Amino acid sequence: MNTVHVAVQPRPYEVCIENGLLARTGGLLRDLLPRSSRLFVVTVAPVRRKWAKKLIRSLEAAGFDAQVLEMPEGERFKRLATVEVLAEKLTRLGADRTALILAFGGGVAGDVAGFLASLYMRGVDVVQIPTTVLAQVDASIGGKTGVNLKAGKNLIGTFHQPLAVLIDPEVLSTLPEREYKAGLYEVLKCGVIGNPELFREFEANRDAILKRDAATVERLIAESVRLKAHVVSVDEKENGLRRVLNFGHTVGHALEAETGYRTLLHGEAVAWGMIAASRIAVIAGKLDESTAGRISDATLGVGRLPELAIRGQGIVRRLQSDKKTRSGKVHFVLPTEIGKVEVVNDVPESAVLEAVDEIRRLSKG
Repeated sequence: MNTVHVAVQPRPYEVCIENGLLARTGGLLRDLLPRSSRLFVVTVAPVRRKWAKKLIRSLEAAGFDAQVLEMPEGERFKRLATVEVLAEKLTRLGADRTALILAFGGGVAGDVAGFLASLYMRGVDVVQIPTTVLAQVDASIGGKTGVNLKAGKNLIGTFHQPLAVLIDPEVLSTLPEREYKAGLYEVLKCGVIGNPELFREFEANRDAILKRDAATVERLIAESVRLKAHVVSVDEKENGLRRVLNFGHTVGHALEAETGYRTLLHGEAVAWGMIAASRIAVIAGKLDESTAGRISDATLGVGRLPELAIRGQGIVRRLQSDKKTRSGKVHFVLPTEIGKVEVVNDVPESAVLEAVDEIRRLSKG
C-alpha cells in the first residue's frame, strides 16, 4: 500500500492508496476512531449502486453503524441548498458531534460532504473516499471544501482537513470513459507544474493509461498525490506555493460558469484552461512554442474535448469574479517549462482574448 503523509498542522493525516482498499475500509477506520462513532456516508446514486454494498459490508464487519445519505449528482447541485438538505437529514438521523461523515464519490460529493462536515454542529470529522480520478488526485486532498454561486465556482467554502483519505483505484473500473479521461487532465496538470517524469509518462505510455492498466493507474495516482501533499503541507491555505495547483483552473472555472456547468466536466474545463494558460505564457514570453505544443498535444491526446461556444469577453468578465482575483488583478499560473510554473498578475486582456480564441478554434478542429 502507498501511504502519503500530509503534514498540515495541528492534525496531519495519511492518504492510503491501494487497489482493493475499499473492502478494508472498516478495519482502517477502526484504527482511527472510537467504537462509539456513528458514520454517515454521503454519496450519489451511481456510486451507491456500484460500490456502496462493498463499503457498508466492510464498515459493519468492523462494528460501525453506518447510514447512507444520497445527494443529487452533478455540478449544478453543488449549492448551499444541497448542504441544507443533507444537514436536515443528519439531524433527523440523530447525528451529533461524534458523527463522522464519509465523503464517498467524486469531486462534487467530496466538496459538498466536506463543507457539510465543516459546518454541522460547528464541525465534525470527515474521511474522504474518492471514486473518480479527479477526486483521487486532487479534490479529496488538502481540505478545500465549498459550493458554487451563480456568479462563479467555489465562491463559498471552508478549509476543513479530513481525518484520512482512502483511495482505491479499483473503483475507477466502472467509471464512464468521459469521467475517467476528465480526471486524467488533473494528473497531467501535476506533471506540468512539478513532475516532468509524470508528464513524460503521458507522452510515452498513453495507451496503458487509457486502457486503465491497474499498476499504471495506481502509480500515476500515487505520484500525483505525493505532489499535492507536498504543496498542501507547505501552504495549507493558498497564500503562496499552493497557488500553483490552480494551473488551468483560472480560465477553466470561467469556462464552467460561462457554460452554466452543463457543457464541461471539471477536468475538461481544466484541460482547455491548461492549453489557454500555455498560450498566454507564450504571448507573455515565458514559454517557448515547442513546449506549449507539447502541453497542448499531451492534453488533446487524452481524448476529444467538448466544443466551446463561448465569447472571449464573457470569459474576461467571469475572471473578474474568480476567487483568485485580488485587488482587481487576475492571477494566472503560467508554465515556464515542463515541471515549472510561475504565478503572474499582469496578463493583458488582449492575451486572454487571444488564448480564448485559440481554444475555441481548437475545439472545432
